[in-house]
Amino acid sequence: MNVLPVMAALLISGFMGMLSETALNMALSQLMKEFGISPSAAQWLTTGYLLVLGILIPVSGLLIKRFTTRRLFITSLCFSITGLLVAAVSPTFGVLLSGRIIQAIGTGLLVSLLFHTVLILFPPWKRGTAMGIVGLVMMFAPAIGPISAGLVIDYLNWHMIFWFILPFMVFALLFGILFLPNLTTPVKQKIDILSIVLSTIGFGGIVFGFSFAGESGGWSSPVVLSALTAGAAAIGMYAVRQLTIPEPVLNLNVFRQPMFILGIVITLFANIIIFSANILLPLYMQTGLGLAASSAGLLLLPGGIVNGLMSMISGRIFDKHGPRALLITGFVMSTAAVWFFSTVTSATSPYLIIFFFMLLMVSMSMVTTPSQTNGINQLSPDLYPDGSAVVNSMIQTSGAIGTALAISIMNATQRHYLSGAAHPASAGDLSQALISGVQNAFSFALIISVIGFVCSLFVRRVMVR
Repeated sequence: MNVLPVMAALLISGFMGMLSETALNMALSQLMKEFGISPSAAQWLTTGYLLVLGILIPVSGLLIKRFTTRRLFITSLCFSITGLLVAAVSPTFGVLLSGRIIQAIGTGLLVSLLFHTVLILFPPWKRGTAMGIVGLVMMFAPAIGPISAGLVIDYLNWHMIFWFILPFMVFALLFGILFLPNLTTPVKQKIDILSIVLSTIGFGGIVFGFSFAGESGGWSSPVVLSALTAGAAAIGMYAVRQLTIPEPVLNLNVFRQPMFILGIVITLFANIIIFSANILLPLYMQTGLGLAASSAGLLLLPGGIVNGLMSMISGRIFDKHGPRALLITGFVMSTAAVWFFSTVTSATSPYLIIFFFMLLMVSMSMVTTPSQTNGINQLSPDLYPDGSAVVNSMIQTSGAIGTALAISIMNATQRHYLSGAAHPASAGDLSQALISGVQNAFSFALIISVIGFVCSLFVRRVMVR
């Protein structure tokens, strides 16, 4: 079988799906004016998207087992295309939000299918390179999303963001119909409704709770506390049920493998660092340095590009030499980068920001792909769908966690700084308060990076026979 057209169909659709995840962020201010909505309402265009991914991805392993590869691919692309069409022609905010949710269903199915297909098509000794290419898609698309969307909005309008993505998704659908075979044999596994309900409440509650805390800036909100409590309790009951029913939705035997567990933990730490930097640096550059939004985005673009390119290089190094040296070096580099960002001031050179953000993104590409691939390599083939579901769920959850923690630490520091300022409403004090908040948030990321370094010392290469 020729894997090139198969991977092309999956990667094109995956790239466009991840591109649309962040592209609409640049249009939020315009949408608030056009639809007359508040910032908290507009933020649901992003939070709702992430929430659907957080709910759907944990049950994707079951879907991959029950349905053929072609059926899942066609279904995911149909959801994505339908969502894009609804969003593109939406006359109201409610219709636009509905389109985003429909689109997120397609992306959730597609991301899980992409990971699983790589595990099926490539042997373990080539899997690092393949996963590196997937990493290029997963990291490069969100990086260029805001920049490309900004250009579209400046010269056209926000509707064109969706019209621009639509032809690529249609092409990927037709390409997949022509070349994508069925790679697995479906298993008619019984669907446990209670497990799906618990998974939805659990993962949905955690993602929503952290996302809402990050947006509102407070952990004492009854909504945040209720969501996190309900989510944690539901996940606990979900885990117990998976261990007690004959046909679990998610096979928890994946957690019997020590390198898989360590890979998941390291992935959690790495994504907290990545998402923290991605939310903090634009705020710092716009408010602390007084740069325009477009200028801030351009300064961060090189980091996103080198992250994607380095993912492929890291994959090749992993295939030849294993993960340990990559992970240790990566965390040493990330520790240096986040230490620098914890010391930024209003006089910090933008060129230093570009350099250290590139260093951070290179270091994280040395960590994420090898840790995930090494962990999944320890699983038996029958556990690949479950392992992929766990990895992708952790990526989405850690993104919400990293964003929420970074914003919360920054906001708390700002309030403390302004409470003792002589002129708390002045532009100078407001700017310095935000810079102090960014410094403290990156100090927390520094601690996470050091813990990740310690964890990397215990990683061992999985020798697959």
